[in-house]
Amino acid sequence: MHFFKSNLLIVFLCASTFMFAQAPPKPYGALPSARQLAWHEVEVYGLVHFTPTTFENKEWGYGDADPKIFNPLQFDANKIVAALKAGGLKGMVLVAKHHDGFALWPTKTAAYNISKSPFRDGKGDMVKEFEQACRKAGLKFGVYCSPWDRNNSAYGTQEYVNVYRRQLTELYSNYGELFMSWHDGANGGDGYYGGERSTKKIDRATYYGWDTTWAITRKLQPMANIFSDIGWDVRWVGNESGFAGETSWATFTPVPAVGMNAAIPGNLNHEVNPFGTRGGKNWVPAECDVALRPGWFYHPEQKGKSKTPEQLFQLYLKSVGRGAALDLGIAPDTRGLLDDEDVQSLEGFGRLVEESFKNNLVQGAALRVSNARGKIYKGLNVLDKERETYWATDDGVNTAEIVLTWNADQTFDLIRMREYIRLGQRIDQVEVEAMLNGNWSKVAAATSIGACRIIQLAAPLKTKQLRVRFSAPVSIALSELGVYKKAAL
Repeated sequence: MHFFKSNLLIVFLCASTFMFAQAPPKPYGALPSARQLAWHEVEVYGLVHFTPTTFENKEWGYGDADPKIFNPLQFDANKIVAALKAGGLKGMVLVAKHHDGFALWPTKTAAYNISKSPFRDGKGDMVKEFEQACRKAGLKFGVYCSPWDRNNSAYGTQEYVNVYRRQLTELYSNYGELFMSWHDGANGGDGYYGGERSTKKIDRATYYGWDTTWAITRKLQPMANIFSDIGWDVRWVGNESGFAGETSWATFTPVPAVGMNAAIPGNLNHEVNPFGTRGGKNWVPAECDVALRPGWFYHPEQKGKSKTPEQLFQLYLKSVGRGAALDLGIAPDTRGLLDDEDVQSLEGFGRLVEESFKNNLVQGAALRVSNARGKIYKGLNVLDKERETYWATDDGVNTAEIVLTWNADQTFDLIRMREYIRLGQRIDQVEVEAMLNGNWSKVAAATSIGACRIIQLAAPLKTKQLRVRFSAPVSIALSELGVYKKAAL
């Protein structure tokens, strides 16, 4: 009996030791919510601008356009969405109402809406048509309803705030699950305001009562990420050029605006400075918005000026490749279709991304890690294409490396890494070394990784060995490592 009890004790101790060794790392800092995790998977989506402003050939409608001019005779939501899908976009945000106040759905809250236009003989609902096209194509769908309304005579009063909240409620209730509720910072100024040309100023920080307004979002669309320039679920990167900073933290401590034209310290970003807040209180990743054409709305005089596939690819590397998302402005023309130039650019961009990241050269390499947190968190997890598995180091091992060895020389110029962000954004230093002429030589470096980091080398590199070193204030948790050769156009 004593021998039997001793064996049981040994088995129990071994099992306990194994279980302890296999325990996952403790989370670090602010963590993403379920809706934010889903948003990170979208990576690239479109922001579609199409209102009477298109027919006026303006960027901002004044609010005085006759609804009768809105008559896109060849409108086809399926063709527009198909072009987005060909471009590799996984979602679309429709501008359901821009600053001109014209609603693309038959809202019960205001007369200035699509039912007053000739479109579908006054019985159309463009929000519904886009939503159905997105569902059919497998794209996520979201909406933008401008808080500024240059047509509504009640703008500037509490009555309009109530109208705006009812408009959001309609959009949240009648178009299925939304992945985003998008809001920008253009608020107050000159407008038509129901027939009176005047200027109305509001305090953008207090007028809309955002806590109350966004509570409607949380109640009716719990999976919708709220985008705003002051940060909520997703924040504005601070420019409309489509890039994030070289250092990019998804953690962030928002600084609320004070007064109508107040600057928002800590939110704005430019090429040479980091953005986000290392160790910030909240997980608030950035969106990089940029128009495919020079303007957000279609302008015939901008023919030939759409971004090329190569330009879009470089923006992809500086947005998605820096842990943010790329929100690409899409502008249908007066026919209700995309210009052929735009369609071709999107198709080229989609092919370039797909072909460039199709063949992960790491799959053919021998992989060695300097430390692993047991077999569950082994180094090979970075190769299995699963977001939910990851390589992790032991507690206290905050610096570690992966060494890749091939039997023959490999040529590549792109390196992609993803952290296991369910445990937070942990890594803050990466160094890449290649074996060149018998010595390890530093060929690249980066700071933050987060949801995604893509390093583009200055020139294609040929080597049989690559070493990637990681440093963090806590143990490492890496979900993916990929090495690729950029495809030719």
